[in-house]
Amino acid sequence: MKYVLVTGGVVSGLGKGVTASSIGVVLKACGLRITSIKIDPYLNTDAGTMSPFEHGEVFVLDDGGEVDLDLGNYERFLDIKLTRDNNITTGKIYQSVIDKERKGEYLGKTVQVVPHITNAIQEWIERVAKIPVDGKEGPADVCVIELGGTIGDIESMPFIEALGQFSYRVGPGNFCLVHVSLVPVLNVVGEQKTKPTQHSVRGLRGLGLTPNILACRSTKELEENVKEKLSQFCHVPAANIITLYDVSNIWRIPLLLHEQKAHEAILKVLNLERMDSIAREPKLDEWIARATIFDTLHDTVRIAMVGKYTGLSDSYLSVLKALLHASVDCHRKLVVDWVASTDLEDSTAIEAPDSYKTAWNLLKGAGGILVPGGFGDRGVQGKILAAKYAREKNVPYLGICLGMQIAVVEYARHVMNLTDANSTEFDPNTKTPCVIFMPEGSKTHMGATMRLGSRRTFFKIADCKSSKLYGNVTYVDERHRHRYEVNPDMVPEFENAGLQFVGKDDTGRRMEIIEIPNHRYFVGAQFHPEFKSRPSKPSPLFVGLIAAASGQLDRVLQDRCTGHAVSEKHVLSNGSYTPAIHQNGHPKKLPNGLSNGTYYGNGNGVHA
Repeated sequence: MKYVLVTGGVVSGLGKGVTASSIGVVLKACGLRITSIKIDPYLNTDAGTMSPFEHGEVFVLDDGGEVDLDLGNYERFLDIKLTRDNNITTGKIYQSVIDKERKGEYLGKTVQVVPHITNAIQEWIERVAKIPVDGKEGPADVCVIELGGTIGDIESMPFIEALGQFSYRVGPGNFCLVHVSLVPVLNVVGEQKTKPTQHSVRGLRGLGLTPNILACRSTKELEENVKEKLSQFCHVPAANIITLYDVSNIWRIPLLLHEQKAHEAILKVLNLERMDSIAREPKLDEWIARATIFDTLHDTVRIAMVGKYTGLSDSYLSVLKALLHASVDCHRKLVVDWVASTDLEDSTAIEAPDSYKTAWNLLKGAGGILVPGGFGDRGVQGKILAAKYAREKNVPYLGICLGMQIAVVEYARHVMNLTDANSTEFDPNTKTPCVIFMPEGSKTHMGATMRLGSRRTFFKIADCKSSKLYGNVTYVDERHRHRYEVNPDMVPEFENAGLQFVGKDDTGRRMEIIEIPNHRYFVGAQFHPEFKSRPSKPSPLFVGLIAAASGQLDRVLQDRCTGHAVSEKHVLSNGSYTPAIHQNGHPKKLPNGLSNGTYYGNGNGVHA
């Protein structure tokens, strides 16, 4: 097993996740099998109980693991299926060590950070790296490890020490360290400054790790004299210094690494450059074509994203990427209008009339409406109003998880005249509980107590839009994350009123997909289809939304029913896409003066 460790220095948010994923893409294109591990130094056992404002979205895996959003990045880039153990946290490591101590497995020893915690980290990495994630038998060839945070953070020190020991343990030729750092340009002088990277590398070396490759984040390509200076002071060959400069879209990053021969440098460090089974030239035709199409699409499709976390786009990262994948599949340039659900409510009309007017103008100007998942009662009434508008005005609508439950409540109130209909999540004492707490859920413990992971949904109505979009299959496996469900006792009443429950679980008691049959496109899913969307395999329900919003749904349904779904080869011959994400009608600003569509973005970076 070979290991590539990706660390970050100077500042957070440089795009280590994108870099790690892109390295995986290039190595995979050389014929190697790749797996990934993300190390998060926080004390939480997993990301499940963390607010989206704290750490972005919670990504859900097939096995029910609630993990860091970077694992979604790895899955989308590499088209693999990871496990909960591919996300290592300080909480998990300490919990495993303490459990062993309580069982007496340390035989009376004093349990310490070194060697017990550091050994546990190394053993975890070795064990998880051997788990196949690409559908093939046997372990991968290379494990790409991303260490979260920034070199020098106190919480990551045990991991730094463990990884230093690990590099010695696996030996030369089996470990490659890629350090992502910042080379800023001061506007006053216009010169690329190397000192921050020098200090970052010095700190890294002082902690026992020596970088083999420098990946320097900058707005423009590094000048040759800057590379030479970095090489001299950081003890890294100039050929191993890669520039990660701003590009038009995220899919150009693997191409950037290829152009600068990063794969050759990594293969050389790992003693793989002479293996006959390794391609000297990565096969990246698919990525080249996708990056090209991404840049040239011009016909737009506007989607109103109605949620409560609209202040941070990373909160809905997978939803955004699924929309992006679907828009390219439908040959459309995506424009997302962010609508805070609270701004649609009547109270806002009194307290902030301008925000109220702007929100409704965005909703009415959209070609489609999407209500993503969420928790809590803030902004729920606004989401209900958005679903009502979509249903009454025949505007394409996709509700995910809570968005589906909202649509059910809205239908009960305004079509079935059950004015007090509600979810017990928002009103535990409602007399008409359309949505109820699941019997197996826990009301005392929050972490890992929801219905999580991949579950099977069976189509009960063959001639429905959802089934056709999935290719007329009898069932689909999608990922879930919810505590509440549609009340099965009210289903007959809903069906008599015209609401179709086209997808159910294997018992027939748990509602998974709803549709309004005489609507252009009104679909709700209890699961999260965005988690399995891939650039080359966009989520069918998202394709349906984009197709309906751009007047292509009939063609798409016909193509999918006849087995002629739009192929990537066909899509890639028709131009490209540049994201134009808006907030309240204006371009959504990102930190540090960066714009959407560039390589790096807010929080944990821009992700594919």
